[in-house]
Amino acid sequence: MNKTEIPCSMTIAGSDSGAGAGIQADLLTFASHGVYGTTAISAITAQNPNMVSAVSAPDSEILAKQMNAIADFYNIKSAKTGMLFDAKIIKVVADFFKSHKEIKLVLDPVMISTSGAKLLKDDAIEMLETALIPLAEVITPNLDEGAVLLKVDKILDIEESAKALAKKYAVNVLLKGGHLESDDIFDVLATPQGDVNILKSKRIPNINTHGSGCTLSASIASNLAKGFSLLQSCKYAQEYIVATMKNPLETAGEKFINHFPNKWVKH
Repeated sequence: MNKTEIPCSMTIAGSDSGAGAGIQADLLTFASHGVYGTTAISAITAQNPNMVSAVSAPDSEILAKQMNAIADFYNIKSAKTGMLFDAKIIKVVADFFKSHKEIKLVLDPVMISTSGAKLLKDDAIEMLETALIPLAEVITPNLDEGAVLLKVDKILDIEESAKALAKKYAVNVLLKGGHLESDDIFDVLATPQGDVNILKSKRIPNINTHGSGCTLSASIASNLAKGFSLLQSCKYAQEYIVATMKNPLETAGEKFINHFPNKWVKH
């Protein structure tokens, strides 16, 4: 890549009709980081920040053609996945990344929406675990998703759980602690070798956090595309997500994530 060429990333995720999450949030995040964003749409949802009323998945062959068309033309440095929905979709995505191991993959294992809607079919979880997670540079589960992957009812110790996930799947794990009831938020980055970094931030009150997981993983992918290490990419992504909430957008009577915050240092 020459000095004037913009880094490229790809999002493979669902379309959010409310535009706060999914493909729409990912593209806003890429743009805010100075990264050229490309898209492969893996689901179409009818939703707003309060609910998901319908989900439709594209034919898996169409998804494969989207990803291949992007890779054939653009110099994709990183990618992130969001909602993948079923086993066929996950297998197609896994097959793509088996053939493109040079692309650093940030896997956000989207299983349940913030509003409580189920976004991943039961038959897809095993395919996600066996076919796609091993290909990721990092996975970014929240506490609920981490509990599903660890086969436990609830995560009680976030640091030990992050280490357990990294060991179980032999992959880097950023376990997100936003669902903990505390003014301080702790995200834990754990490696398969047992190394742990705790990333701490302050909870921002009175913000609708719809799309925060998508935004964080897209930020990590953006930073990886720009050549930062995984640890630095996660640290910068946390700085970014905090800034998006400290400088919110107001619409429909609520405050939402602002993907172009005024007070944020772009690295």
